[in-house]
Amino acid sequence: MPLFAIGSSSTGMETEQTIIDLIRHGEPVGGLLIRGQRNDPLSATGWRQMRGAVEGCTGWQRVITSPLLRCAEFAHELAARLAIPVSEEAAVAEIGFGQWEGVKPAELLARQPQAYQAFWENPADFTPPGGEPLAEFQARVVTALERIVQRHCGEHLLIVAHGGVIRMMVAHVLGMPAGNMFRMDVPYAGLSRIRVERGVARLSFHCGQPQP
Repeated sequence: MPLFAIGSSSTGMETEQTIIDLIRHGEPVGGLLIRGQRNDPLSATGWRQMRGAVEGCTGWQRVITSPLLRCAEFAHELAARLAIPVSEEAAVAEIGFGQWEGVKPAELLARQPQAYQAFWENPADFTPPGGEPLAEFQARVVTALERIVQRHCGEHLLIVAHGGVIRMMVAHVLGMPAGNMFRMDVPYAGLSRIRVERGVARLSFHCGQPQP
């Protein structure tokens, strides 16, 4: 069964290939924190990571970005350099971690070891205090991905987003349980690619290098 409805047979749209590249933001100011929806910008290192990851890449036709600064500022710079459209998509902001946001993982592990372990082992059944339930996060990210595919069928897109968002999109494409998404590594400035054709999505590579 197709994952995405991307047009009717009368238009021929369903035969077009849509390429979606996903890139995680680089290192933000403040170092290693449980960041969630904090609006921290990229550090100098983060800017170098992002610019280095896309050096020489020119094939994108459109950039779509999380509105959070660590994604959006780079996305607007890149789109301006490539002279392509850019739009902000609120639904691809990071999962909300509630009261855990701004806390260093080591500090949280020391203070709340059972809760910390419960979340990373099974986020479907444990939500941080004041955080966003995984089912709600899954619904908004998957809906956003489907909407993007429908609106931009046949295009080559770059989505600038977050580790949680990229994990959820890849998990959806692969049919993985959402609760297993943290078993995937997504490094800063890591690039992944999804191809969609005839409503079928495939993961071309994960955290690799784009091809011309």
